Amino acid sequence: MENNYSTPDTARLLITCPDQPGIVARVSQFLFQSGANILDASQHSTDPLEGLFFMRMEVRMPYSDHFKTAFEEQVATPLGMTWKISYTHQRKRMAILVSAYDHCLMDLLWRWRSGELDVDIPVVISNHSALEKDCTALGIPFYFLPVNGETKAAQEAAIAKLMAEQQVDFIVLARYMQILSPQFVSLFPQRIINIHHSFLPAFAGARPYHHAYARGVKLIGATAHYVTDELDEGPIIEQDVARVSHKHALNDLVMLGRDIERQVLTRAVKAHIDDRVIVLGNKTIVF
Repeated sequence: MENNYSTPDTARLLITCPDQPGIVARVSQFLFQSGANILDASQHSTDPLEGLFFMRMEVRMPYSDHFKTAFEEQVATPLGMTWKISYTHQRKRMAILVSAYDHCLMDLLWRWRSGELDVDIPVVISNHSALEKDCTALGIPFYFLPVNGETKAAQEAAIAKLMAEQQVDFIVLARYMQILSPQFVSLFPQRIINIHHSFLPAFAGARPYHHAYARGVKLIGATAHYVTDELDEGPIIEQDVARVSHKHALNDLVMLGRDIERQVLTRAVKAHIDDRVIVLGNKTIVF
């Protein structure tokens, strides 16, 4: 096989295909012939009725446009694969949409500034102006785009324009308290991550802490998921819970919940950045 590689890089390979013997061997042999060194490999097979195979590999190899063509022809097509490869030198560009609550936004910005999130943040957009100083102090462009029922289409068009101009790869809704239209969601399939302040599927929609308090639940939680046309029904990436009791007032649930929201959203965003998520219908495989 001709090798026209340039500089070394780390690549992440995600694979979905019908389960069959020899998949790992076929992929590994191709990588060996391509001069790649496998750093990490994880795999999962579903039950025989579904008959699906999933794999994530992290490899060290020089970047090459030729790799994609060769892999598609020699491995992916014969094995019926859906696959993608990404390279760590091509940092993802993450836009953040937020309303007035600052806890999820500030956690993401702090982790980005500390280097924990290997991503670029070219823009933060909000339908409130309260968080502008926090963003501009870190050198992140902030756009105040107010919205109501009459201006929603125009506001989403302005957001989409900014996404295109800034070459955004994916969007994070850091407590963005607006429902995105199906038209907007279709522009970023499986590339919009939302944090919902409930352990879904319980208490979907608005005011989940109030509903949880009224029901006297013993666990509260948060859920990070990809956005789809169905409200709070998208594929779940990450979840967590905290135990509560009758001694906790509503404000206590909100305070505890916000801490969970920060952690869950960060873990989901990091999983997406690190290419550890494969979407299967309305479920996810998270390596």
